[in-house]
Amino acid sequence: MAESPITILQRQRSLLQMEYAYEKEEFQRLTEATGVERKVQRGLAWYPLTLGRSYYNSLDQLVVEIFRTSSDISKGMTNDDASADDEPSLFEPGKPVCFFSEDASGDRHGTGGLLHYYKFVAQVSYVEADRMVIALPNADALEQIRAAYRLGVQLYLDEQTYRLMFEALDDVINAKTGRLADLREMFHSSLPCGKFTFDAVRFPWLNTSQQAAVNEVLWAKDVAVVHGPPGTGKTTTLVEAIYETLRRENQVLVCAQSNMAVDWIAEKLVDRGVSVLRIGNPTRVTDRMLEFCYERRFESHPLYTELWGVRKAIRDIYASKNGSSDSRHQKIARLKDRATDLEYTINQAIFADAKVIACTLAGSANRLLMGMKFGTLFIDEAAQALEAACWIAIRKAHRVILAGDHRQLPPTIKSPEAMRGGLDKTLMQYIVEQKPQAVSLLRVQYRMCDTIMQFPNREFYGGLLESAPEVKYRGILDWDTAVEWVEDLPQQDSIHEPVQKERSVPSSRHPKREGTECIWSGEGMQPSRVTAPIFARKAGVDSPGGESSAGLSKVNLSEAQLTLATLRRYFDKIGKERILEERVDVGIISPYKGQVRLLRRLLRQDKYWKPFRGLITVNTVDGFQGQERDVIVISLVRSNEQGDIGFLRDLRRMNVAITRARMKLIIVGDRSTICRMPFYKRLADYIDEVY
Repeated sequence: MAESPITILQRQRSLLQMEYAYEKEEFQRLTEATGVERKVQRGLAWYPLTLGRSYYNSLDQLVVEIFRTSSDISKGMTNDDASADDEPSLFEPGKPVCFFSEDASGDRHGTGGLLHYYKFVAQVSYVEADRMVIALPNADALEQIRAAYRLGVQLYLDEQTYRLMFEALDDVINAKTGRLADLREMFHSSLPCGKFTFDAVRFPWLNTSQQAAVNEVLWAKDVAVVHGPPGTGKTTTLVEAIYETLRRENQVLVCAQSNMAVDWIAEKLVDRGVSVLRIGNPTRVTDRMLEFCYERRFESHPLYTELWGVRKAIRDIYASKNGSSDSRHQKIARLKDRATDLEYTINQAIFADAKVIACTLAGSANRLLMGMKFGTLFIDEAAQALEAACWIAIRKAHRVILAGDHRQLPPTIKSPEAMRGGLDKTLMQYIVEQKPQAVSLLRVQYRMCDTIMQFPNREFYGGLLESAPEVKYRGILDWDTAVEWVEDLPQQDSIHEPVQKERSVPSSRHPKREGTECIWSGEGMQPSRVTAPIFARKAGVDSPGGESSAGLSKVNLSEAQLTLATLRRYFDKIGKERILEERVDVGIISPYKGQVRLLRRLLRQDKYWKPFRGLITVNTVDGFQGQERDVIVISLVRSNEQGDIGFLRDLRRMNVAITRARMKLIIVGDRSTICRMPFYKRLADYIDEVY
């Protein structure tokens, strides 16, 4: 007997509670057990700080500038720890933070004194380099930190988003009647979806599957899913569906899990001539979308100057001691009424002009959207959003259109127990399973040459995809092979390596040959010959002969060297002048952050790469989601006798990595370790067939 929708959602709530408890416990451990030095090194804290000016911003928030200063802690960091290029800043606009200070009686060098955490939570408003602007909850918070000794700030647990997800699930679970209850029953049961029956609309500029998807969206009474595999024009299709929907509805809500995804679809809508209002923190919005932000529209309204004056007058009266208490209260009351009237008038004008309201799923709970209802909600990148997050926005909608690819990156789950329980199963996956008739698959891809496309097509999309004629046979070099798996370079090829200390180690793949094991000397890169296969595995040993641990991540020095040597060999074949002239762009992907940091460092230290640095991006799989490059090189890292491949077992991530490449895909990895999993064995066999 099938589970009831309410039971499914109750289980989702329990799993979300596990995830929340896990994050709280991790934050508590980080706060209490991790020293300041380690927090600073990991990018989780700034310490010590100096305070700058404080002021009220356009949202009438009290904000304060803080500046990161040098300290004995930062001086004691290694280059690996202190390099800002190795790891993007973890402080981002909109993220919650908490302040702490050191007990004045403690060690004046920063690590010996007890830390005192202030009880208020603030929010990052803006951050760049060593300067950050933070919105404070009240003036008392400002007084506390101004009186602090050796002040610091660290990231805080984002409890607000959890609170919104719990509230949304509770609303859905407890709904007895109405549209929310209808959608709950529809999404988690075999109830058929309703459809309109008007004639199909023709869109000659779209391909056949894209046209079909747009029409399915227009016909849907309850729900539709646009399944867009990599390069199939999902965004183009979704924009057209939104544009056509607006010919029938006055206003729609467009959401996504991340600000980046919201901005991407919003920019495309602006290009299509649609009036967009972007709700969210302006500092988390791309430069192009700034003028469409609510705050910018609010500030540019003719009545804003008067409203600012009224707000300032209220603050001045609060700060003044002149006059009786009654007269001051009366003045403040009159001014507040005027401010409310002005704000209401400005908001009415702003929302009346907007055809699309764009925000994150959590942002749909913004006070500005309180009480608003929409005929249609579009959720882009729905396969990356927790179901609970989707319900935050669905509460405002009559029908729901989901777009994404459940064969690519899933939501990020930190709790192993919650992961095993199925928290990563998204609403889009439930609907795809329960209602295949509501799913429109986009079948023609415009990114990859056919040789790269065929393997993920077979493994993830049932062989239903086809390459557009204009990309099917394209490549960078004549007689080039679009995909290859590299374990070793030919003997005559050279590689840039660290200073070496030689000792004989047996090669795992060629026992009759002897390898050269390298150690990191910190003295920079020097040219040398590759005299043996790169994968002489020594599991658990911090050596270039195999993988090793770097904090919480994995690294493989010899594989990193081989990765760059392979790319260099390919660059030499193409020619430096052509690469620079045609702007051939490259992505180097590794599933492990430690390997990403290592590859970035090796690139910086080798002068060969200097002319090409603007063309080469090194990042994790998650960091490449939604992107594409002419050449993709993947460093798999794992090399051990046990055949342990860690989260390389998440094949959706490998699907993302492979499908970023337009014309050339190079995989670097130890087959004897990686190919113990059948998927990778099939991948290696496929590459052998076409190579």
